[in-house]
Amino acid sequence: MSTDRQAEPAAAEEPAAEASPADADQNRPDEARAAAPEAGPDGSGTAEPAGAQADSGGPEIGPAAPHDEAVDRGRRPEPPAPGSAEDGGPGAEPPVSGRGGEGESPAGPAPEADGDTGPEAGSEADTAQSAESAAEAPATPALSEAQAELAAQRIERERIARRKAEREAPVEAGAKLSGKAADLLAAVRAVEGGAKPSSVYFDDAPAAPRKAPVAPPAPRPATPATAAAPTPSADAVEGVRVVLARGGAPEALAGPAAAALGEDAAGLLAENPWRLLSLPAVRPTQADGFARAVLGAEAGPGDERRTTVLVGWLLAQAGLKGHTALEAPVLEKALAQYGVPDPAEALEVAIAEGSVLVFHEPLGPPVAADAGDAGDAGEVEQPVRVLVGLEGAAMAEESLADGLARLAAGTFDTSEDWERAAGSAPSPSAAELIRAVAGHGLVTHTGGEAARAEPVALAAAARELGLRVCLAAHAPGGGPDRVTVAGLLSGAEGPGRDTDGQFALDLLVVLDAPQLDVETAAALVESVPDGARLVLSGDPGVLGSAGAGRVFADVLAARTCPQLVSRTPDPGPLGELVSGVGIGELNQVDAPGKEVVIVPVKDAGEAVHRAVQLVAESVPRAFGIPADSVQVITPGHGGSAGTRALNAALKERLNPGPGRFGGFDPGDRVVHVPSAGRALPARVVSADAEGLHLERAGARIIVAKELVESQVRHGWAVTAHQAVGTRWPAVVVVLPGDAAQVLSRDWVYTAFGRGERHLSVVHGVDQALPHAVAEVPAKPRTTRLTGLLTALATAGAQPG
Repeated sequence: MSTDRQAEPAAAEEPAAEASPADADQNRPDEARAAAPEAGPDGSGTAEPAGAQADSGGPEIGPAAPHDEAVDRGRRPEPPAPGSAEDGGPGAEPPVSGRGGEGESPAGPAPEADGDTGPEAGSEADTAQSAESAAEAPATPALSEAQAELAAQRIERERIARRKAEREAPVEAGAKLSGKAADLLAAVRAVEGGAKPSSVYFDDAPAAPRKAPVAPPAPRPATPATAAAPTPSADAVEGVRVVLARGGAPEALAGPAAAALGEDAAGLLAENPWRLLSLPAVRPTQADGFARAVLGAEAGPGDERRTTVLVGWLLAQAGLKGHTALEAPVLEKALAQYGVPDPAEALEVAIAEGSVLVFHEPLGPPVAADAGDAGDAGEVEQPVRVLVGLEGAAMAEESLADGLARLAAGTFDTSEDWERAAGSAPSPSAAELIRAVAGHGLVTHTGGEAARAEPVALAAAARELGLRVCLAAHAPGGGPDRVTVAGLLSGAEGPGRDTDGQFALDLLVVLDAPQLDVETAAALVESVPDGARLVLSGDPGVLGSAGAGRVFADVLAARTCPQLVSRTPDPGPLGELVSGVGIGELNQVDAPGKEVVIVPVKDAGEAVHRAVQLVAESVPRAFGIPADSVQVITPGHGGSAGTRALNAALKERLNPGPGRFGGFDPGDRVVHVPSAGRALPARVVSADAEGLHLERAGARIIVAKELVESQVRHGWAVTAHQAVGTRWPAVVVVLPGDAAQVLSRDWVYTAFGRGERHLSVVHGVDQALPHAVAEVPAKPRTTRLTGLLTALATAGAQPG
């Protein structure tokens, strides 16, 4: 790293803008981390070795979002507004400790300095601490084999579905899709919103791969205008308002409650006031108070209506943290922390009602019972863990497993043409990838930023062989032949669909595969036709998806398809630094061209001042990179050096103005969040009665004026989760002192890897940085996909 320190005229200190409690934002836990290396490009700042490990580190921090993901934190932020655009995530940060880990409690936040406490900050005294020390899942009756257990679970779900079919009407299918693919999206969204999905989606056993839409969806207009979601009728809102008034709840909740619960919202709330928990801003203690006011003494902590809703709510919160299921003991512990007198019985009631599903996941091979155990001497027991999940997540995960198994089972005859293509590949790793794809329907590929050239070379070779190829990435950009996953699914980009609703392609290559959540991955895989090939490529070291699941990591862990590991290293000092972070080492690298520098700071105010100075002056002067091509990345939205404070200071320096368009002016860099987990860079052009006009990659976008506050924010400074999938010529990573407790290896790896030519780190966290890189890996998420894939592969390998 550069160790120069040159004298520099002291600029006037720019005050750090304090975050307003009224600001709408969402802190994604995946982003709750930070990082650092050495003196600014202009030589300012003293050099500092990066590598010494701290004696002790800050506590683990919980997440996205969404994306998520699910997530970025610097210091304790103000309560975020549900559905805000700050991180591209799906609403307010749930009170689940951690970013989603196996054996972790989904109830209330741990008392961490940066914790997101949501709309009821400080009032959830009864919320749970992290349950990482929860008891191991109890042993359950022995199972003969995984395949039999999966079949039994499907039969049980069909029984529940038949009973529910007479009680509930179908949920409207997901937008932009139709048929069962749309049903999947609608079911998952319904569950995430707190409502029970219609049983119509589960009439068919989920083991059978679902068909994609029959007809291709209509493409988006050339100039898309984001429309507001349909609003409930005035009568429905008024009915809810009456019930809310009776329970002493704010009338402002009437509209959101009617939208979440439907036209019969008033009746549903009167019958079961705890259904108010379907609103993201409502906490269990608030719902309890509302229920007592509506029901009187009848509303007790063990009321089945309360416990059933609470089980679903806890699982929904866990889903926002990245889990697709929770271990039964963890869920029971969370219920106990919310005052449920008999958590085990409450869980049984929820399962019997069909609001949640229970799964027995095998843990290793069957073992012989001890000689002293009762029963036959030769009895074999199958160790399992008991998992509980919502129907939407379960359906998505099982459909995804079926689709991946279907593609992996495809057989292909390799030809001399494929071998010639491999021989002409630009690198040995690219040649290996081409050969693997030639004979297999499903292949995974891992590597850093330089390794992204290998799947691109594969796509080029396949096109030369006459195959219909699509290359999809998480974020826009990267070339005219590349589309986004979201655009491919919506029909706005890519090859479109055939008459059967399947993608009209022979090879689909997905870059940034770690950003695939279960819902997105299921919709994507089920649309890949039989006989086509799928390649999942990405860097497993970056932050995970904003939504539930860890699809790419689970597929890698299952080892049911060929796995290609790139041998192409990331070049230069930046590549050396990031590669070291990936294996838990923060090395001091030699950067003669000041590719990597550290700028030490004492406090958040100085951090903001130096970041602005680097973006506006130092980096452009030293490297010829314009200020608009320099991206600032920081751990959180709130605090004195969060994205809000940094964006305010950067706007004042780079594009000052009165903010006459809802806080924005023409020329402002912004982030547009059209849906959860998607943060798209854009620039403000103008505004009129239709809304705010943005320009993104040469295309004009109109954001309806009622959605501007929740979907658009300034974008000179972003969080690491928002930056995943995108790179800039130069990056300034800001690590204020209050970010020390939220650092982790995957955050540092992601933030440091966003720069192509230069990385400046405004460093105020001392030894917390090397400690995080060495000792704070990403938290695991509790999912079922690995077990499902393994069971399907085992079943397929058995004779008959």
